[in-house]
Amino acid sequence: MPIKARLSGFYFFYFAVVGAFMPYWSLYLEGRGFNKEQIGWLAAITVISRIIAPSVWGYCADRSGLRMRWVRLGIVAELIAWIAILFIPHTMFWLILVLFFYSFFQNAILAQYEAVTLFYLGKQRDQYGIIRLWGSLGFIAAVLGLGWWFKWHVITTLPIVMIVLAIIAVINAWIIAEPPQAAPKTEHPSSLIPVFKKPMVWGFLVIHFLLLLSHAPFYSFYSNYLKAYGYSTSTIGLLWSVGVFAEVLMFTQSAKVLAYLNGRSAIAICLSLTSFRWVLVAAFPTFLSIQLLAQSVHAFSFALFQSIAMRLIFSEFKADQQGRAQALYSMLWGLGVAIGSILAGQVWDRFGGQWVFAMASAIVLSGLLGIRNIPKKML
Repeated sequence: MPIKARLSGFYFFYFAVVGAFMPYWSLYLEGRGFNKEQIGWLAAITVISRIIAPSVWGYCADRSGLRMRWVRLGIVAELIAWIAILFIPHTMFWLILVLFFYSFFQNAILAQYEAVTLFYLGKQRDQYGIIRLWGSLGFIAAVLGLGWWFKWHVITTLPIVMIVLAIIAVINAWIIAEPPQAAPKTEHPSSLIPVFKKPMVWGFLVIHFLLLLSHAPFYSFYSNYLKAYGYSTSTIGLLWSVGVFAEVLMFTQSAKVLAYLNGRSAIAICLSLTSFRWVLVAAFPTFLSIQLLAQSVHAFSFALFQSIAMRLIFSEFKADQQGRAQALYSMLWGLGVAIGSILAGQVWDRFGGQWVFAMASAIVLSGLLGIRNIPKKML
């Protein structure tokens, strides 16, 4: 099987697991009797470890030069965690322990696998979007499939579905070898500090953090938000899928879009449209057509920004820094979503979801203040 097909296959099954978890986990918790504040804390636990874990995995990967080893370890641990969910008491204590274990190892996967993909692509990294879109297709398949599944089965069957998908992902991880182009084993990987001193790099990372902070209410509460306005699980699944369909289209066209736009303009468009997206979510929760429009902006909120980030990381960081660079990018994702989920959970019941999404719109728009650190010719 060609390596690009194998790379695409892993993305598909990895994100099928994410697609089963992200829209439906909060509904699962709600079905088990947890309130919004508890759901906010549990959602945060799954990303808090992303603040700690990526730096550990990134250092281990850069030092060993064996990135797929850590990907395989992470996916096996993910499977173990979902098996444990079937047997533990559903109290905050036990769920926090298992979710931290799950997310600590789960966070070993994507950051290092992104580096594996970029090493395999080499000078063909403009094809990253074509490979990565298979992850989006896996996400769509899981979201739509489970939207239908939960019309006929109770939400508490979610862990069983997660186990099945994780088993397939484990199998897929073993058919991808270590990339021959990767940096060899080194006892002392080069320091990242000189790279961080570049205004473009730290400016971009601040913008990335603000973008993810604004996404936290969406990732943690959007399904609950829609359910409160009378949407069925199948319609909720459809809305999540529309966002990922838009993501897929952008990944197929990202090389052309970035060839036309300069780096500063592309980032400004991503931030502005994301702010507009949260305004639509806040102002028109009962209008399905407008929610569909808001979800289509995911093409810019995530896909185009992700393509920009991968290009920047591969071009600005050395080969023996790629694991830690991807880990830092992932860590900021965890920091933004964790803080945002906790804050949103604290104020959701008091002020309501519309107010929370309005604040998310203002937060991401503030990222435009850092755009001056981004040169036009960054890509």
